[in-house]
Amino acid sequence: MIRRLAVAGLAILMLSACDGGSKPAATPAPANKAAPTFTTRYKATPSKVLNAVRKRGFVACGVNPGLPGFAYPDYRGTWRGFDVDICRAVAAAVLGDADKVRFTPIGGPDRFGALQRGEIDLLSRNTSWSFSRDAGLGLDFAATTYFDGQGFLAPKALGLTSAQELSGARICVQAGTASQDNLADFFKARGLSYKPVVVASEAEARRLYENDGCDVFTADISALAGSRSVLNNPGANVILPDVISKEPLGPVVRQNDPVWADIVRWTVYATILGEELGLTSKTVSQARETASDPQTRRLLGVDGDYGALLGLKRDWAYQVIRQVGAYHEIFRRDIGPDSALKLDRGLNALWNAPKPGLLYAPPFR
Repeated sequence: MIRRLAVAGLAILMLSACDGGSKPAATPAPANKAAPTFTTRYKATPSKVLNAVRKRGFVACGVNPGLPGFAYPDYRGTWRGFDVDICRAVAAAVLGDADKVRFTPIGGPDRFGALQRGEIDLLSRNTSWSFSRDAGLGLDFAATTYFDGQGFLAPKALGLTSAQELSGARICVQAGTASQDNLADFFKARGLSYKPVVVASEAEARRLYENDGCDVFTADISALAGSRSVLNNPGANVILPDVISKEPLGPVVRQNDPVWADIVRWTVYATILGEELGLTSKTVSQARETASDPQTRRLLGVDGDYGALLGLKRDWAYQVIRQVGAYHEIFRRDIGPDSALKLDRGLNALWNAPKPGLLYAPPFR
């Protein structure tokens, strides 16, 4: 009996030793040891192009020699248009003055060469973003400013309803453009024949088209709308409903200065965000004084010095919107309802518009 009790007592002691309640308490961490924190450190990187621009006192911008709505000198010789205003916006951002731009008219075949040789700081010339251009020319497309597609301009008298009816037609197309390759692809894929009439410029294509040098003129639809607006009888011509390609248009910079690419990119985004936040060139000064929305205050340089990350002044985006306008103002006056082109926003509407488009800028924070 005594032996059984001794064995039972030993078992109880062994179970107690295995019980967590008898485990020695863990040594507490020192009271003054802080938990680790993780922060992202942001810093500016110098831009050689920005330094050169400031030293010479103007932005060198390559533009189309004459495309209504996008780049053209008016009767006073002042450059105007959608692509021109992108250049002016960059000048406002980096120099505080939208007029400090020197425009260089450049033909299609040499537009990339002028940029590669350093003759211009950016190219803003109805230029399509494509794989080979992006990957093979040492250039970067900073942002898409206009989502377009290639189409066909034809005399209304021909009664055409589709590009599928163009077999055997003489078609004017500009040399050295994506339009030339797209045209060949479109007809080859459908087993149709055509006669290309290859010209050096949009102006030459318009002249030939209007003088029966070709039956149809093909280019980006925005360019066709511009060309139609200056024909002797614009109403006698129609843009066919077919859209045969995707043509994201925007400014181009050299690939060896990523900070300059960021400056051009975020200048474009500043105009888009300006529209999204309800700002205009007329209201932005008041908004800078009274806005309570955090993103508006950051964009306009009221809260935080975000311009320093690009080597710019605190109010760079404010100057862009004040001097050039938010995106909807630029669109409206150059190619929209206040212009001869009267283009609809379409794909170029904001992402959150009643009829949503593709226009979208990253958050400003």
